[in-house]
Amino acid sequence: MPSPPSPHQSYLWAGRTVGLLGGSFNPAHEGHRYISLQALKLLGLDAVWWMVSPQNPLKSSKGMAPLAERLAGAAKASHHPDIFATDIERHMHTRYTVDTLAALQKHFPHTKFIWLMGADNLLQIHRWRNWQRIFSLVPVAVLDRPPRSNSLRSCPALEKFRSSLKPQEQARLLKTCQPPVWTILRIPLDERSATEIREKEKLQPEQICAMV
Repeated sequence: MPSPPSPHQSYLWAGRTVGLLGGSFNPAHEGHRYISLQALKLLGLDAVWWMVSPQNPLKSSKGMAPLAERLAGAAKASHHPDIFATDIERHMHTRYTVDTLAALQKHFPHTKFIWLMGADNLLQIHRWRNWQRIFSLVPVAVLDRPPRSNSLRSCPALEKFRSSLKPQEQARLLKTCQPPVWTILRIPLDERSATEIREKEKLQPEQICAMV
């Protein structure tokens, strides 16, 4: 596999299909790794990039670890030859997902990208800047992690793009399709969250043992 992604080395990723998992990774954890492994398998990806965001526009900076610390933690937590932690958004000077995707397509014209996100983000993606254009730029794979919710049936994104939704059985076809096209991967996921990990870090060792 090529080295971690750089806007100046696009030739290393030519002809590959890459899943993009964006987030604060504050901190990265086994749940991120698990959904990445599932995406690699179910979508037939060559790699997954963990795009560690300098600052999520929808999240407060309070309690946010420095970017360098989060990036190093993500690189350590990935622990897989096909999962790459990167701060490529910082190098491309992008903040919003729609701008990041457009910039990636400009810098990596011969790479196929698939946007990966949890079902929780699908429910709120209509709050993202130019969210409908995200579906027009790249295929999208939604990872439905427990507890599963019937609220997906009435979310704005599903209502808008219902006709381009493919069943999970056709997930590997996403990389061959032109957007808008997307799927929902309903898989048994690790329920551990970054919030839970941060809360545990605040506790004394004997308190953590009591929670396990």
